[in-house]
Amino acid sequence: MPDGVAVVRAYLLEALAARGIDVPVRTRVPSPRPPRFVRLERIGGTRVDLITDRPRIDVQCWGESEEDANDLATVVRALVLAIPGWRGTAVAYDVAEVGGPNTMPDPESGQDRVVIAVEVSLRGRPLDP
Repeated sequence: MPDGVAVVRAYLLEALAARGIDVPVRTRVPSPRPPRFVRLERIGGTRVDLITDRPRIDVQCWGESEEDANDLATVVRALVLAIPGWRGTAVAYDVAEVGGPNTMPDPESGQDRVVIAVEVSLRGRPLDP
C-alpha cells in the first residue's frame, strides 16, 4: 500500500503551487517554525480490500492569526476534497471528510491552527519480486 501521507503531501504541493500558494507541507512541525504551513499526520485508517488502503489523515493548517489559519484551511480543505481521480504517486479513488474544520491552537506555542481529518482511498500495487 502506498504511504498515504506522502501521496497527499505530493498532491497538495502540486495543487498549492498551481494556485501560486507557497507554504511548506510537512509531516513534522518545521524548526524554525514558519508563520504559515501545513502538517499532515496519519492517525489511523484501514485497508479496505486487497488493493485499497484508506488512511485517516489529520490536515493541520497553521497561520499567523486565527483568520490566516482559517483562510489556509479553506483552500487546503477544498483541494484535499478534490483529490479523487488524481494519478500522481498513487491513484486516489475517493475522499471523505471525517472531522473539521476545527480551531485548535497549538498547546505549546499558542500558534493558531485549524485541523481537518479526512480518509482517502488509495490504490495499492504488488510488491516487486
